[in-house]
Amino acid sequence: MASRTLFFSFFVFVLLLPAFAASIASALGEGRRSSSSSSSSPAPGPRNSTAFIRASCGATLYPRLCYASLSAYADSVAESPVALARLAANVTAARLRALSARVAALRRRRAAPPPREAAALRDCCESAGDAADLARRAGAELARLDAGAAAAAAAGSGAAWRVANAQTWLSAALTNEDTCADGFDAVAPGPGSAKGEVLARVRRVKQYTSNALALVNTLVAATHGP
Repeated sequence: MASRTLFFSFFVFVLLLPAFAASIASALGEGRRSSSSSSSSPAPGPRNSTAFIRASCGATLYPRLCYASLSAYADSVAESPVALARLAANVTAARLRALSARVAALRRRRAAPPPREAAALRDCCESAGDAADLARRAGAELARLDAGAAAAAAAGSGAAWRVANAQTWLSAALTNEDTCADGFDAVAPGPGSAKGEVLARVRRVKQYTSNALALVNTLVAATHGP
């Protein structure tokens, strides 16, 4: 009886051996194909990141400025929309701090400016400083969104809430920039007046802020899910 059982087991093994061999060969072949596919895929690098930045900047109102101001940081972006938006917010904050510092310098340069210009410079310096803080807060909020976690939590309310905060603060920064410019409406232009320079600088920094907000807006669909 035992010999019959042993013979039957051996017979079944012989019958199934080709199937086992084919299964193993198939698995090995799939592994080779997968390895080959992985090795042929382009690794993330500066070239891919700069192409990603250029494509992403297409969603902004000032794509050339967007690319020119962000492409130098391609290594830190790593093709992440969150990292790119955070970078844009931080660049905007730096530009706004520079604007505030320049307006403060103009205030010091003129010993006795006309009252309206003095008030406009004072208010603009304050508004630009507040806008810089708002842009900084937007960047800090986006920094809490890890690029990988943001994709994994696409439908998460936490991610959506942080993106909404960044939108709100960058929009408020734009409002502060408008407030700065509006303060010069009653200031007469002319030799020695700071009006022309300040308004030109405000127009420029608004472009940075607009671009940062546009890049944050691209995150909305991802964080709210389908």
